[in-house]
Amino acid sequence: MTSSLHVTWGLAARSLMLIPRVPSTFVPSIVMPVFLTVAMAGAFSGLVLLPGFPAANALDWFIPMTTVQGAAFAGITTGMGVARDLESGFYDRLLLSPSSRAALLAGPLVASTLRAVIPLVLLVVIAVVSGATFAGGGAATLATLSIASFGMALVAGAWSLGLALRFKTQQAAPLMQSGMFLMLFLSTAQMPIDYLTGWLHAVARINPMTNVLGLAREGFLGAVTWDGTWPGLLSLTGLSIATIAFAGRAMQKVVP
Repeated sequence: MTSSLHVTWGLAARSLMLIPRVPSTFVPSIVMPVFLTVAMAGAFSGLVLLPGFPAANALDWFIPMTTVQGAAFAGITTGMGVARDLESGFYDRLLLSPSSRAALLAGPLVASTLRAVIPLVLLVVIAVVSGATFAGGGAATLATLSIASFGMALVAGAWSLGLALRFKTQQAAPLMQSGMFLMLFLSTAQMPIDYLTGWLHAVARINPMTNVLGLAREGFLGAVTWDGTWPGLLSLTGLSIATIAFAGRAMQKVVP
């Protein structure tokens, strides 16, 4: 057990050290959320004028979404790092070592959640400076936003890790990203569920990301309550189990 924990933390620390060494693999998880925050909060600021729109400020609606997106991108970059190790042959050494497969899987997943701290802190600072409304109180709002962000980083990390282990190439990166993009933007990322129509409304209703975004936005739109929190927690739990099982299956099949 002690050896497995050392391996897990060693792999997580190595992934974190790669951020300054290979910034190109992490920069998108910061640049893209900031760009979307500025673009959407400016271009779609008139949404708050719609009757019954849940936010009084466009930032309150879009910053939680872009924060969750940034966390998901942070998780994806972890999978991209594993794909790079598979291409270089370094990962073969790990597979041939006496370390357990569970530890090799847990290390990148721990790194995924830790990497999410950077976009989370950056976008919270932007929210404070830009005048976002923390209607549920600062501590409660930060708590629900952090849970949603770390949870999505874990989900995205497991998803991208599973793909990396299957394809063993960085060319799988577009598939890693498109999967998260589809899940995010086929939900209530841009509009509340009541304003969506047709097939978009039907998909958003069953998309677990709708509940995750509801959890992330809870403190920005009003008081944090259990009724508003549990659907997001349940969705994150289900997504985590599914994607970790997906990655675990790939880990069992991968060979040096």
